[in-house]
Amino acid sequence: MTNLRIGDRSIGRGAPVLIIAEIGVNHDGSVERALELVDLAADCGADAVKLQVFRAQTLLHRSCRLAAYQERSGAERDPAEMLRKYELSPDALRRISTHIRKRRLLPIATPFSPTDIPTLASLNLAAVKIASPDLVNRVLLQGAASLLLPFLVSTGAATLDEIDATVGWLRDWQTPFALLHCISSYPTEACDAHLSWIGDLHMRCGVHVGYSDHTTDTTCGAFAVAAGARFVERHLTYDCRAPGPDHSASSDPDRFARYVELIRQAEAMLGSPGKRVLSCEEDVRTVSRQSLILQRQVPARESICRDDLTVQRPGTGISAAEIDDVIGKRAVRDLPAGAMLSWEMIGGEPMRRSA
Repeated sequence: MTNLRIGDRSIGRGAPVLIIAEIGVNHDGSVERALELVDLAADCGADAVKLQVFRAQTLLHRSCRLAAYQERSGAERDPAEMLRKYELSPDALRRISTHIRKRRLLPIATPFSPTDIPTLASLNLAAVKIASPDLVNRVLLQGAASLLLPFLVSTGAATLDEIDATVGWLRDWQTPFALLHCISSYPTEACDAHLSWIGDLHMRCGVHVGYSDHTTDTTCGAFAVAAGARFVERHLTYDCRAPGPDHSASSDPDRFARYVELIRQAEAMLGSPGKRVLSCEEDVRTVSRQSLILQRQVPARESICRDDLTVQRPGTGISAAEIDDVIGKRAVRDLPAGAMLSWEMIGGEPMRRSA
């Protein structure tokens, strides 16, 4: 499986975990607040910042209602009125995207309607994020695919059959993509995180998988990385107590910085792929492995039998793993009891060497 390229970053095996700070609507409709959040994301160690691009008028039908978590936030009772407060103009979004690049972060954005695609095209994005509800929105997906950018597709509240269908579409369109494991609940309880699904998605779909984290647990991103997530997304806010639909399920700068720190620790502990003997193990390997030792004196030209041999530390002689290659070999000289065998003592080389 090849790694996915997002801007100048590689996503996948052996590559550093990409950490995405989701601004969402935590800018409260203010460009200046959004720019402040970009700066906070950079200062906290994020690698990318994600924006949302929407227009309430084109996104919502008059029959739409608020989700339960939005109602609990004390936001507007009318969903269109609520969303209008958080709309940013194309010019404002371009200004924010430019600032993201200026802070050496990757700009990513989520469209919610096909009419948002031209705005996305003007933002110099590194990737397009598809929100969980739109995993099945073929109209939006096909429109966004015209941008020829990699996709990050969230899978919250989706069935496996729905995910399979979307994966098929994206492959048919030759759109490079990765999936995000996600639980569409705000906030998500730790017991509902189901981080094992990261591996399930990877095995089922054969693509790299990230994690869109809606928990408030600072350790969850690190656990997700340990479970195989190649990139992680989390909401960033200036204040979790601020009014609005997403602040309470987001991380403030202190918690976000700690979140990033724990992910980097998990990443370091995971190390690089490919089981091998590390230099830090060499001393213990040599001292603690066991070698073949003679239990009796063996005269020159006499064959060595199994009962002649025992094993003792250190592992500087013939390895215990090679006992079958030693049995039947003849001593090239008189060998005393207690001798640690080496190949020159028995006139041969092993048929096989153990690692």
